[in-house]
Amino acid sequence: MKETFQNLIAYLKNPVLEKDSNESLNDKFKIFFHLLIISLITSVIVTPFYFVIEELNLVKMDTHKVEEMFKGMGILEILLIAAIITPIIEELIFRAPMTLFKKPKSFKYAFYVSSSLFGFIHIFNFELTTNVLLLTPLLVLPQLLVGSYFGYIRVRFGLLWSMLLHGCYNGILITMSFYFK
Repeated sequence: MKETFQNLIAYLKNPVLEKDSNESLNDKFKIFFHLLIISLITSVIVTPFYFVIEELNLVKMDTHKVEEMFKGMGILEILLIAAIITPIIEELIFRAPMTLFKKPKSFKYAFYVSSSLFGFIHIFNFELTTNVLLLTPLLVLPQLLVGSYFGYIRVRFGLLWSMLLHGCYNGILITMSFYFK
């Protein structure tokens, strides 16, 4: 896990368009699960900030658009949308085009722009207020970070892997949110 984390950080500092040369499916799944754990830990680390923001009445978290969208739906419907449909669509929009940029400098920009757009688009899940706009970097921090992790696995292993990682990540978080309600 430590090696995966170190490789991820090194990659995020200098993203390059380069597939992983290791063809071992076992190794790919091992890295995949490491990235899934890293993604979940990222969310766990950031979550306390949301509680503070809500306690200070800076942002109303209960008016989150995702909560509204899923109202009245069962867990299977929600999982279908959040863990399958949404990851496929978002990965096609945000990660698929990255590999069209072949020159190292343009790829690097494409990688960072893709990750940033993915993160910042999630601000529209909130009711836009002055506080939300001012706190945008913090409110979308998990999506900014995991978006770059999804980009890493997309480039290294392929688009299906980023869809799978995104889907598993969303699925676990949705399942946990049902468990803790």
